[in-house]
Amino acid sequence: MAETGASPLPSSPSARTPLSRAESFVWLTARVLEQRRFAYHFLETSSAAADAVETALAAYRNEDEGYGHALEPDLRGPVSQPLHTGHALRVLDSVGRCSGQRVERVCRYLTAVSTPEGALPAVHPSQRGYPCAPFVPIVDDPPSELLATGPVVGLLHRNEVWHAWLFRATDFCWSAVESLKTSHPYEIQASVAFLDNVPDRSRARAAADRLGRLVREQGLAVLDPEHEEDYPVAPGYAPGERHYPYDYAKAPESLARSWFTEEEIARSLDHLESEQQEDGGWPVNWRQWAPGTALEARPMVTIEALRTLRAYGRPL
Repeated sequence: MAETGASPLPSSPSARTPLSRAESFVWLTARVLEQRRFAYHFLETSSAAADAVETALAAYRNEDEGYGHALEPDLRGPVSQPLHTGHALRVLDSVGRCSGQRVERVCRYLTAVSTPEGALPAVHPSQRGYPCAPFVPIVDDPPSELLATGPVVGLLHRNEVWHAWLFRATDFCWSAVESLKTSHPYEIQASVAFLDNVPDRSRARAAADRLGRLVREQGLAVLDPEHEEDYPVAPGYAPGERHYPYDYAKAPESLARSWFTEEEIARSLDHLESEQQEDGGWPVNWRQWAPGTALEARPMVTIEALRTLRAYGRPL
């Protein structure tokens, strides 16, 4: 190939900062949406950069005002799904755009696909016929799922969105969270996303305290990364698919932060830093079932790792 005159990349990625290594990884591998998100969070936090994120996200929106087109990589195909739509709301929230008519329209979609309890299924039956991860069940009459409903309800409360759909969905989340006796990491994460933002703060703190005890009693967080083999992998998870304190307390202000000591948080953040790969990205630890899905997911995981490290004041 002919010389272009461009400056070569440094010969040793490890000689560069974690952020610059991650930037190279994102430009090399990410979808347009994740490229725009990286630029907003780490290069230029501006209204124009937020506009660019919103424009990229709009490519995944459907006429029913839900989101599809493999926004969540493990669900392929064009159809709208609650998990895609929850992901879209997280993106909008991260750039300060989770409000107004766009969210009102999303709530109409949420109403249309809700279960009789007023909550969301993890996967709507419209997914049938399109590729999806083998660990994702598709049934004709799917049950309400805290996993899908909790994060959406939390984000809507966080942004002071009021819609008729939200009332029954909030009641469902309270009932589901407060009745948990056993659980698994992703359900706990969904519970935290709800509790961190729901308006009744005293009730949320009480529920979070109980969940924190459950997490520790059931070994759902690796408290010592040097001995992670001492912590069980949840049933149905991939080998090695363990979770750490930062997976629950993604920022110091989270209610889940009080579940862990300063030393436990520091050890987990040290582990998160060490997980950056030679190519600059962070790995996917859940079950990988198709080459393309892992490639699409890694930039998403990388952006969240960087955001967590920055939230705790770690140098990037």
